[in-house]
Amino acid sequence: MIPYIHEAEFFPSIPLSAALDRPVAEQDMLGDLVVASAPLDAGVAAGGPKEWMFADWEEYLLAPQSLHPYTTGPNANDPEIFHMAVQLHPADRELSIPEWAEIAHRLTRVAGLADEHTCRWVALQARPGRLDVIANLIPDDGARARQPYPLVRALVEECRRIEADLGLVPAQPRGGRPLTVHLPAQRPVPPGPVTEQSPPAVAAQLATLMCQLADETTGPIASVRGLVEQAAHRLEELPHSYGPAAGHRLEWIARRLYGIQQDLKAATADLPAANEHAAHDSHLPATPHPASARRSR
Repeated sequence: MIPYIHEAEFFPSIPLSAALDRPVAEQDMLGDLVVASAPLDAGVAAGGPKEWMFADWEEYLLAPQSLHPYTTGPNANDPEIFHMAVQLHPADRELSIPEWAEIAHRLTRVAGLADEHTCRWVALQARPGRLDVIANLIPDDGARARQPYPLVRALVEECRRIEADLGLVPAQPRGGRPLTVHLPAQRPVPPGPVTEQSPPAVAAQLATLMCQLADETTGPIASVRGLVEQAAHRLEELPHSYGPAAGHRLEWIARRLYGIQQDLKAATADLPAANEHAAHDSHLPATPHPASARRSR
């Protein structure tokens, strides 16, 4: 089991998207992906955590900033949203939900999130062999959580204990000898005949790739642009002086991303198969330019 500490963020949408490995919408329900969480405030949303939508989890994780806008302690001005993850060894067995929950509670205690003043956190098991924990480092007393130093070493030591307790494959066996996993032998696949593609076929494949990148519904650039616009909108609503300025910068970043999408479409306009993608895009609802979208809010 290998722990990872991701870069801290000001908003939980980015780590939640990273945990799910896809963009998320406010109406998305995390459901059974949530294996554990900190003690919840029943007034945050109706129903249990399994019934919460992404917007409910976002509100839950952002609430400490509103309750305690001026935190104290070391690194008080750093981003508050903490994201850590652990990845099992490929040879490990499939864990049950209670076992994932036990891992989540043990890691949060070691990371300083579950001391006498508990931080708000949620643990997601959305990808095979991986657990993501997303937390707000501002606990109920308003003083920023004190995490052990070095945090990575503390998490690694706890992972070694978890491996021993749950019978998992150790990432670093005792004695320092490398771990060897014996996998069943596979028959080599004979290489197929090498066929050289014609230039129009290569150009058509590249046109397809570029159009997929610039697609407004499923393209990765559109997903990133949506997250940037969401962060800009949240920053502009903050009552602090730095909020609107940072939001304005993010708005310009969204405009540049929109320009990249248009440049990709223009660059592939004369390539084979580009006309087919253009005809497909014409049936999709038009997406407003980021600048006009901001003004319409």
